[in-house]
Amino acid sequence: MTTPTIDARPDAPAAGGTALRVVVVNGSPSRSSKTLGLVDAVLGTLKGMLPVETSRIDVYRLGPGFTGAVERDDVTPEVEAALKLAEDADFLITAVPVYRGSYPGMFKHFFDLVDQYALANKPVLLAATGGGDHHALVLDHALRPLFAFFQALTVPVAVFASAGDFDGTTLLNPRVYGRIETGLADVADLLRSRATGARAAPAG
Repeated sequence: MTTPTIDARPDAPAAGGTALRVVVVNGSPSRSSKTLGLVDAVLGTLKGMLPVETSRIDVYRLGPGFTGAVERDDVTPEVEAALKLAEDADFLITAVPVYRGSYPGMFKHFFDLVDQYALANKPVLLAATGGGDHHALVLDHALRPLFAFFQALTVPVAVFASAGDFDGTTLLNPRVYGRIETGLADVADLLRSRATGARAAPAG
């Protein structure tokens, strides 16, 4: 039986702090990829700004309980847990390689199964990699409309890196790092409030 890949990597919050629950939805079919290299750069920058607790869902590792599901009721308990993990995140990072001008089908299938209102007002960072700079159009022409349907709060600055920005799977281009820093800095206060608000005990 194939076990879904849900890579949970908690990072201890600072003393007296509250960790932000960050979930990466990885749309790359490769176990080691430039897309994950870009994700590592985003997470490294984010960890320098806020205490975080990170998990990663690799959609291409979710198995037949995912690929064979037409509706949410069809998924296995393991896939249901992956869907809930994304839905309950404080901050969602979606990362895809561009294939034939858009995101991969398995990535879209994952969000076809996510509850229509579960991502409303949730901060989402859009990230993508591609062979050349022209592939960056996927961010605003494919990914942003997808999350607009969910009424998610997509971070205004999305992040794209082309093949020439990497040495293997390691991101080297300082301009891409600068864009990551700008995008995260723009929403840092919002993310802090999300983390605090999600943990606050209800009154009464």
